[in-house]
Amino acid sequence: MSFPIPQHDHRACIAEAMNAAEVECLRVGARLTHIRRRVLELVWESHQPVGAYALLDVLAKEGWSAAPPTVYRALEFLQQHGLVHRIALLNAFVGCSHPGHDHAGQFLLCSGCGMAAELEDGTIDRAVIATAASLGFTVSRQSVEIEGLCPSCRRKGDAP
Repeated sequence: MSFPIPQHDHRACIAEAMNAAEVECLRVGARLTHIRRRVLELVWESHQPVGAYALLDVLAKEGWSAAPPTVYRALEFLQQHGLVHRIALLNAFVGCSHPGHDHAGQFLLCSGCGMAAELEDGTIDRAVIATAASLGFTVSRQSVEIEGLCPSCRRKGDAP
């Protein structure tokens, strides 16, 4: 995934993400309930990480009677099945652009506009694992979060 360009068709992006989620859930025999589906759609509504309480606010405005545990359980399910990633730095979630296979989370986070882009770079993954191993450490999970400016914000001259 890269940062979206101005003429980005976000409806197609969401549709593609939802289709990939359905395929992945069918593949592993998991149930994509209405609330899980809606939470995933809301996560994909922009390329900005979104927090659980922001999701809860939207669901409440839409008439859902969801409580925080409901949203957190949906996010946990989506995370377990590789459909979203948690951005620890922001305590927020973004849609996974590579569902269906294990990969390390590597994210570029724009401090100008708030957009996020997921990388899937095996070189970074291997470097982290090798460096950790040289220190006698075994990596069980990793997430790399890098702050900076996206191309659009750089062109506009936004400062972090």
